[in-house]
Amino acid sequence: MRSSSNSILPFRGHSPKIDPSAFIGPNVVIIGDVEIAAECSIWPGAVLRGDVCPIRIGRGSNVQDGAVMHGDEGNQLIIGSHVTIGHRAIVHGCSIDDGALIGMGAIVLDNARIGCQSLIGAGSLVTSGKIVPERTMWMGSPARLVRNLDDGVAGDLPKNAHHYEALAREYMAQPRPWECKPKTRT
Repeated sequence: MRSSSNSILPFRGHSPKIDPSAFIGPNVVIIGDVEIAAECSIWPGAVLRGDVCPIRIGRGSNVQDGAVMHGDEGNQLIIGSHVTIGHRAIVHGCSIDDGALIGMGAIVLDNARIGCQSLIGAGSLVTSGKIVPERTMWMGSPARLVRNLDDGVAGDLPKNAHHYEALAREYMAQPRPWECKPKTRT
């Protein structure tokens, strides 16, 4: 589902490629070389600027309200499957592996790599080039290792993405606001 209030724009000969099963909320901006896989959800106010670097988002991942995705010339921004990018997070020219969770307001900078099923705490800053091993929790500014994640916690991280997949399906089942007719009083 795509809202009529979105800006989905080509740039430098690249048009965004969005799987038909993806949910694109209102007031989302998607520009240029961006690919969004099946069952993804992009929530209101998110900005995905593939103008100078390609952006790839894997199956079932979600980019929450107000998040910004971008990168520098020569970089790429790769998001794995079942990843959660929290509200107002900024991810810039980095790689985030399957099942990871980037907390609200966190910043992940160029050439950083976030390992599978890792958690970056809300408001944290992952500096350029930092390698975050899989199944670890990092917090702070700059982000530092807090602890390794056991199977239970690491296994729960992708459940957040599954929750957003279900929520997106619920939104997509609703009438589109621009197709709703006002109720008349009798």
